[in-house]
Amino acid sequence: MKRPDVIVVGAGIVGAACAAELQALGRDVLLIDANHPGGGVTAAGMGHLVALDETDDELDLCLLSLARWDDWLTTGAGVAEHVRCGTLWVAEDEAQLAHARVRAERLGRRGWDAVELSGAQLAHTEPALRPGLAGGVRVARDGVVYPPAVARQLADTVVALGGQTRFGTTVARVDDGAVTLDTGERIAAGDVVVATGTAVTRLLPDIPIFPRKGHLAITARYPRRLSHQVVSMGYGQTEAGNDALAVAANVQPRITGQWLIGSCRQDGIRHADVDPRVLARVLRSAIALLPCLADMTIIRSWTGMRPATVDGRPVIGRHPTLPRVWVAAGHEGLGVTTAFGTAQLLADLILARPESIDAAPYSPSRFAHVPA
Repeated sequence: MKRPDVIVVGAGIVGAACAAELQALGRDVLLIDANHPGGGVTAAGMGHLVALDETDDELDLCLLSLARWDDWLTTGAGVAEHVRCGTLWVAEDEAQLAHARVRAERLGRRGWDAVELSGAQLAHTEPALRPGLAGGVRVARDGVVYPPAVARQLADTVVALGGQTRFGTTVARVDDGAVTLDTGERIAAGDVVVATGTAVTRLLPDIPIFPRKGHLAITARYPRRLSHQVVSMGYGQTEAGNDALAVAANVQPRITGQWLIGSCRQDGIRHADVDPRVLARVLRSAIALLPCLADMTIIRSWTGMRPATVDGRPVIGRHPTLPRVWVAAGHEGLGVTTAFGTAQLLADLILARPESIDAAPYSPSRFAHVPA
């Protein structure tokens, strides 16, 4: 095996996007994963493409990435099972409606089409919603994809461009410019990118990424009954209670006619078992917005562990003490949306190009006891 310029550890959608980006830019890449591309967190998630704007830097990364998604989907929409369904941010009361109005204005100023809707307009736009809602925002260009298929396609792209992949291979150790496999084999490279989601801290203990558990469920096929992704304005806003559980409805129409239902956030839970109590709360939250769900058949439920950080921002950039090690992880629920933007920004940093957006908010150095 020839010595790669870059080893990317982790073939979820973020790692696979980074590997494909760097290979396309002329770096010889080796993409390694303990399982198969698109497994792990990528396989468990909802796959929404959505512009979130809780901070300016979050919106910067979302919009950078969504533009790249638009480019990729010109040829990859079929593989991705892409549906540009748009998002309806639903406000249940006047306080949420005020927040929705701010979102519409902020997204509109950045060129991401968002329209405020009254309660009557909301009911006309999505008849499945319960009556009496305060209103909301329709974001027409948002959509959904099937992330594992995208990650697999990106891994195939690496190979098609002359790179290498090794799957079913566990990395036991990361050093400055090298990895050691669990077999004892050591592979050297110019740079190493660690994109292993919640497993980052196993390889880089000083990068504090922790699992944030979520429950999801999917229905049988009910085609043409839901036109938009429906998300509560409480999504990302709801504070966890004493049980460390926060719930806010997020329901997606899939290309299959199924409805994918989330979402919740729960810290301090390390096992992946479905908790019927938590799942029930997620379903009740969704039914409160879409009452017809109560009569639908749920065919499967599962959990996923989002890779989270204490400040809510992903970790993208050079390791603070290992100059040839880079990190791309900690995206929590925005890994799919921001995968291509993360790959572009990381390539900017590795290749010493002008940054597409300000990389400082994402720097791993913010967690280190060393000068940034």
